[in-house]
Amino acid sequence: MAALLPVRARFWTAAAVVVIALWSSGAPALIYPVYEQAWGLTPAVITGIFAVYPVVLVVVLVIFGGISDYIGRRATMLMGLGSIAFGVLIFAVAPDVAWLFIGRIFQGIGVGLALSPAGAALVEYGRSVSRASSINTLATAVGLTIATVLGGGLVQYAPWPRELTFWVLLLVTVALATAVYFLPRNDRSAAPGARWRPRPIHVPRELRGVVVTASLGAATSFAVGAVLISLGAQLIKDVLHTNNALVAGLVLAISAFVGGVVSIAARTMAPRAAVAAGALIGAFAIGLLVVSANLSSLPLFIATSVIFGASYGMLFLGSVGLINRYAQPDHRAGTLSVVYLVAYLGQGAVAITLGMLATALGLAPALSIVGPVLIALALAAAACAIFAGRPGRARTEDSAPGEDGDRLGQVQPVGHGSLPDADGRA
Repeated sequence: MAALLPVRARFWTAAAVVVIALWSSGAPALIYPVYEQAWGLTPAVITGIFAVYPVVLVVVLVIFGGISDYIGRRATMLMGLGSIAFGVLIFAVAPDVAWLFIGRIFQGIGVGLALSPAGAALVEYGRSVSRASSINTLATAVGLTIATVLGGGLVQYAPWPRELTFWVLLLVTVALATAVYFLPRNDRSAAPGARWRPRPIHVPRELRGVVVTASLGAATSFAVGAVLISLGAQLIKDVLHTNNALVAGLVLAISAFVGGVVSIAARTMAPRAAVAAGALIGAFAIGLLVVSANLSSLPLFIATSVIFGASYGMLFLGSVGLINRYAQPDHRAGTLSVVYLVAYLGQGAVAITLGMLATALGLAPALSIVGPVLIALALAAAACAIFAGRPGRARTEDSAPGEDGDRLGQVQPVGHGSLPDADGRA
């Protein structure tokens, strides 16, 4: 059956899959305090619930990271949305904390399947590398903003504070899956006749510097995001001295909103420069976060949220931009999966460590210990972007925006023919 969606609708449908993936990830953020009161959960248990998601997601990426290159973007996104929907349904009917762990497992499976093919589809349907990278970053920001603002409002002012957020998300996910069903069926990028099978992670030698840079950049943004999503509501409570979930959601949404604005404003920025600048700004934001938590300072926390939002926008934009520009089309989703794998490993490790430390020592002392580690991660990302973020035997991404490297049909991926060197000679 021919696809019924026009090309522009296909692009925005893929972007909506990214929105749903991040909305699903952040949906429980403002409900954790409700669970804490109802079931007496500790910070270690709360961050454990959060961390199950990236741990499972990493396993899915290791095994199925490049599957959409073989079976198609549409089929893989449908499987991912189906698993997300089932996980959300489990959250909606959960009678105790054990169900939350099960729900996060299915969310992790779903996002692991859906996120990479959605990012690859944005490039293929949009035909512009910089636009795809910018909209991908914007979509993650929109998803997190919806999760915190809508979630906070429903928890605070609507009935069924533990369930309603998930019923709304479930309805939207099912509606989106219906739209994805009408995407093209013949959207695999692997060579005709090629069959998928589990393979070890492999990054071409020429792309290792690019992938390391992109992975560290994404890991920095996701690791700090883990702090805000898993324990953000508690952090807001300590700083604002309020239990209003909508206020907490609005404050947590500052970073996502700023990140979305920056992803649009910086869409013509060279990817390596975006990662380097975002990482340096992120290191500063992490330091401010530790100080604001220890001083319980609202102005410092808001400043931290704004600065980290700018950092997130540039880090994720640059990281995705590097892969979109240099990965071979028939392995684009698989290469994106490597980046997400490293990013979610970092996110899970930070969430688990922070939860254990917060339970034993308190939130502010825990951040004082984790903060320097995150700063070191950010500085490592900046160093890689500056010194190791160029692909072997490929043109640099530092050409002026609007040149032929920005159009998908004209990109020269590594390994495809004779490529110009830094001086423009073939």
